[in-house]
Amino acid sequence: MTDPIIHLGEVLELSARQFGSKGALWYEGKEISYQELNRNANRFANALLRHGIGKGDVVAIMLPNIPEFLYSFFGAQRIGAVVVTMNPMYKGGEIIHVLNDSGARLLVTLASFVGMINEIRPEVPRLEHVVITGERDVVLAHHESTIFVQMVYDFKEMPDLEQTHFKVGRVLLNVFNHFGVKEAWYKHWGGIRVGGKKIAAFGFARFEEEDIVIMNAMCLLRKLDLDDFFKAIWVPREVKDKFLEPLTSIEEETGSFPAKTDFRDQVCRAFQEEFELELKEEQTLRRDELFAYEKQRTLAFHKTR
Repeated sequence: MTDPIIHLGEVLELSARQFGSKGALWYEGKEISYQELNRNANRFANALLRHGIGKGDVVAIMLPNIPEFLYSFFGAQRIGAVVVTMNPMYKGGEIIHVLNDSGARLLVTLASFVGMINEIRPEVPRLEHVVITGERDVVLAHHESTIFVQMVYDFKEMPDLEQTHFKVGRVLLNVFNHFGVKEAWYKHWGGIRVGGKKIAAFGFARFEEEDIVIMNAMCLLRKLDLDDFFKAIWVPREVKDKFLEPLTSIEEETGSFPAKTDFRDQVCRAFQEEFELELKEEQTLRRDELFAYEKQRTLAFHKTR
């Protein structure tokens, strides 16, 4: 008589029954019990099933040593998916190779890697879903060097995120061209570049509870010096590495930089033309706009305290 075969998805469940509230993980001073670990793995497994990921499908995980790695790993095992782990230090070419070679349909990664992943999406056609997690994120901001643009809209009004993404790319490209950055170009999701340097980055987040989409864009007006930034703030290596790509700005490309009010006005004009809508200035935020503002404000506070 042979012993029954137990797959990895069942190992955690059996451990949760046996050890219950005992500590399974210790992370940043917090204890995570076997029950909590198992519960979060089950949530991830159910989320995979809702997105059409099942037995035999490949799930790629590109995360550092954080609890979400184990939630994702055991959750995928629970439904019989094949897990491919990736080093979070990988660059674009390495990520493309692993995703294409494995045929991954879904990728789990940090929120701070979304811009890079969006840029390589056209080169990984089998990748259908990107799940973001973790709080190892850095927002580059300086009151003179950067300016942020945020768009909040009802998902039902523009349900094609890919089309909206490219429209926003064209908007920002037109804005930079207007201010004299003639060599700016836009091809992939997530960034406007001049040669090999990034001058703007943007991304989308959909909040299903409110059924709204928030677009955030960071644009560089003047040179952004990161040396002092990284001296003052400790950043995990895998996050810092993604920010060390070459950057440029309107001032560096043209020798001058626009006033923020002029930049704002040009952004509004470009959005009106591209999306064929009429914008008007409001003194108060609507409910969905307030939600988006408070969401970003909360995240910013959490990440800088």
